Amino acid sequence: MNREVAIDSIESNVENRNLIKHMLATEAILRNLAKKLGEDEEEWGLTGLLHDIDIELTKGDMNNHSKLGADLVREMGASEKVVHAVLCHNEQHGINCRTKLDKALFCADPLTGLITAAALVRPDKKLAGVKAKSVKKRFKEKSFAAGAKREQIATCIELGLELDEFIELGLEAMKDIAHNLGL
Repeated sequence: MNREVAIDSIESNVENRNLIKHMLATEAILRNLAKKLGEDEEEWGLTGLLHDIDIELTKGDMNNHSKLGADLVREMGASEKVVHAVLCHNEQHGINCRTKLDKALFCADPLTGLITAAALVRPDKKLAGVKAKSVKKRFKEKSFAAGAKREQIATCIELGLELDEFIELGLEAMKDIAHNLGL
């Protein structure tokens, strides 16, 4: 499986442009994490890119979300490592994150929402002016981007990263693709 196949599948299965932007942001963060941790950037990036491929197909039913996604990425030729990460990123299934890839997807997934929200409250609505310090401040405000689960983001510690470092890494990754995110 390669990125072109992944993009084709996303275009066939996902209509919501904001969901696609979230998937692109997750891809960027996972690629940055892989680089930092000495892991396979392509494999990690594809995992982030494809992790929510089934949201619209399951109509947001969290009991089925990621089960169908895992099947879809398996059919596309993804490794079982990628399949497991896609499956376990949804806490609803109670499947533990075992590998670094599992843990990376789990903590990066909600970070995209927190960073996006931090950009959208700025007058220019751009990532360029967002500082990691302001994202960290917003992290402490539970009502800000309430859907971005702080406990989940904080599991970055399981990858050997402090929260500040993880936020900086995620923010830089998203700034690198800001033009694709409309931010």
